[in-house]
Amino acid sequence: MKFIRNLIPSILALTLIACGGGTSVKPETGKSGTSTQKPAPKKGGYYLDDGPGDNPPTNIDSIPNAVPRAETPLPRANRPYSALGRSYTPLTSHTPYKQRGVASWYGKRYHGQKTSSGEIYDMYAMTGAHTILPLPSYVRVTNPENGRSVIVRINDRGPFHDNRLIDLSYAAAYKLDLIAKGSGVVDVEALDEHGNPITARAKTQPASAPVAPVEAAPLAMTNAMNETATTQSISGAYVQVGAFSIKENGERLVATLQQNQLAENVQVENWYNAGTYRVRLGPYSSRQDAESAAARIKQSLNINTIVLYQ
Repeated sequence: MKFIRNLIPSILALTLIACGGGTSVKPETGKSGTSTQKPAPKKGGYYLDDGPGDNPPTNIDSIPNAVPRAETPLPRANRPYSALGRSYTPLTSHTPYKQRGVASWYGKRYHGQKTSSGEIYDMYAMTGAHTILPLPSYVRVTNPENGRSVIVRINDRGPFHDNRLIDLSYAAAYKLDLIAKGSGVVDVEALDEHGNPITARAKTQPASAPVAPVEAAPLAMTNAMNETATTQSISGAYVQVGAFSIKENGERLVATLQQNQLAENVQVENWYNAGTYRVRLGPYSSRQDAESAAARIKQSLNINTIVLYQ
């Protein structure tokens, strides 16, 4: 009996190790002082075991920027979609876009997998992911901290975190010096097929049209520190309906929203920032109320909107 009592703990210990009980076992060395068992690699601090490749190229700094060219947005890749409980309406044409926000990057965990555009993700190519920019499209990404700038091809969707603006490939993040920190503030600007920033073109309001034309499509969520609204901001959920270079066009849209009773019980703003007048409704008491309002506007006026959070 004493032998059996001493044997049971040993059996239990061996069972836990065999079942992966989380115990780290250092391999025993023989008389020769060597071991044929390799130690388990250290995972590091990257999200879900993502990180740099095991054998990254030595010339990442010399990887050329993406070269902008004329490309038609892919209808199947630019349909409205939902992710993590939020709805997104991608832009379906190349329009002015310039925002400051936080960039993150993704590496070996997604290397070789299909992107939202159907292309294969290459962590050493100059690409990026965005929630609403057309697929494909091109943007210039600049790190204001060090002045470094790259051009990437947007061919994937993401990131789906409230405080992130763009996901960059490993190579793009490396060239911007964001790898060590994991993320950082960047400026993102849409480019045309010649590599120049896309600018808004003023349009004349047709006499018969009930809604002012949207010259600059709704923009993604802006970094709060980069906003200088002329009206006092209130924390909550908002619906941005349009953006214009001419204030009167925004005022026409405000009037149309009110006439169609699409702005009940919320404040309507036509505020100026960074050369653009934006029409925004809110704040709403919940994200669900804001998304319901956005859906009503889409159904009634056929205008793409975006839900913002401040």
